[in-house]
Amino acid sequence: MNKREKGKKNEDLAVEFLKSKGYNILQRNFYTRSGEIDIVALKDDTVVFVEVRSLSKCYFGLPQESINKTKIKKIVKAAQQFLYKYNLTGKNVRFDVVAIFQDSITHIENAFTLDYL
Repeated sequence: MNKREKGKKNEDLAVEFLKSKGYNILQRNFYTRSGEIDIVALKDDTVVFVEVRSLSKCYFGLPQESINKTKIKKIVKAAQQFLYKYNLTGKNVRFDVVAIFQDSITHIENAFTLDYL
């Protein structure tokens, strides 16, 4: 299985995991010039932008630790474009991470905020 196939498989796992927790999946793989958002979901009255990270082996830390400030800026910019495109600018927003390591899924709510930047 190549890297792209593994990424899709892990995103599928993340989607099923989020659905089981009551999230409504609005869109997957929202692409902009700024970057990509893996999953956009709705939970209660909050639009949740989800970054999916995975590692098959732990060489340099956990999957969620691989998100740096540059990646966060790209996610935030893409999220702003999503909100504008779908006229959701007044909604509550949250940024989560779903980390997949071997057979374990970790969901980190509010993994970062706009104040982080």
